[in-house]
Amino acid sequence: MSGILYFVPTPIGNLEDMTYRAVNVLKEVDYILCEDTRTSGILLKHFEISKPLKSYHLHNEHQATEKVITDLKSGQNIAIITDAGTPGISDPGYLLAKAGADHHIDMICLPGATAFVPALVVSGLPNNEFLFAGFLPQKKGRQTKLKQLAEEKKTIVIYESPHKINTTLEQIKEFFGEKTKISLSREISKKFEETKRGTILELIEFSKSKTLKGEIVLIVNNSI
Repeated sequence: MSGILYFVPTPIGNLEDMTYRAVNVLKEVDYILCEDTRTSGILLKHFEISKPLKSYHLHNEHQATEKVITDLKSGQNIAIITDAGTPGISDPGYLLAKAGADHHIDMICLPGATAFVPALVVSGLPNNEFLFAGFLPQKKGRQTKLKQLAEEKKTIVIYESPHKINTTLEQIKEFFGEKTKISLSREISKKFEETKRGTILELIEFSKSKTLKGEIVLIVNNSI
């Protein structure tokens, strides 16, 4: 009988966001897949979890997936975590989920921390329907993607890094228009959590007025 593959969210900032269920699952599985054993080792030590950690990241997930599926078929229960947030959401996890589905493996994803949900809720923009775009392409296909998103009537969720935020905001102004409404959230659940709302012009001025740090979530809507 095959084991169970658990997708376990981990805190994106505040360690108190870790759920009791997540801790219990990580204590009970045979081993844990993670992006960085050093980062995850700190988390496991904090919650007194003593289980083997195995690297599973964007550079080895193709090779590692086959071994994980073999272990699951042998009856082992395995959890996958990332450095922060929910596995598979702009983080490693999709390939493993696809392989699990293809091999009829039982999979359970625990509810828990992810950056875009709190950012979307506090944006004040329509959230009954939205499109999750994640990180935009770095170079190739970036303008094409922005043109496609600019035609979207739903609210759009975009992830961005601090050192690219000014460029991305300028591109949103170019493709979406100057009347576009936007909300910028950063350092979600951390000490210096901050959300700024306004037009794209106001957000460009805000972003250029200070050095933004931490992962950034943009909530964009040009249809209201």
